[in-house]
Amino acid sequence: MGRLAADGWEQAKRAVVALWRRSGRANEAEVVAGELEECRSELLASGQSEEGQAAAREMAIEWRGRLRGLLAAEPALAEELRALLTELRPDQPESGARVEMHGTASDQAKIYMSGGSMHISGS
Repeated sequence: MGRLAADGWEQAKRAVVALWRRSGRANEAEVVAGELEECRSELLASGQSEEGQAAAREMAIEWRGRLRGLLAAEPALAEELRALLTELRPDQPESGARVEMHGTASDQAKIYMSGGSMHISGS
C-alpha cells in the first residue's frame, strides 16, 4: 500500500480502476475509486505510527482479497494484474529506473554505496 499513499497514487488508482472497468464488474469502478480514496486518506492520517502500520497491513489484506475476486471473475486480466502489482511494489525501483554507481578507493579509504537504505556501524 506504500505507493497508494505516496507520489504514484494517481497512477495506481487509475490502473486499479481501469482493471475494474475492463472486468465483468465495470459497474463497480467508481465505487472502487471512492474506496481507494478513503483508504489513502486513512493511510495519510495515520502516518507511520504502529497503529497506522497495522491499518495499512489490514488494508493490504482486504485489497488482495478484492483483487483475487476480480481475477476469479475475469481470468483474462491475470497478466495485466500481474504487471500492475509488480509496478506497485514499494520495494522495487520505479519503472525504467536504472542505478549505476562507480567508486574508487585508495590507501585506507572506504567506499559505501547503496541503491536503498544503508546502516553502517563501527569504524
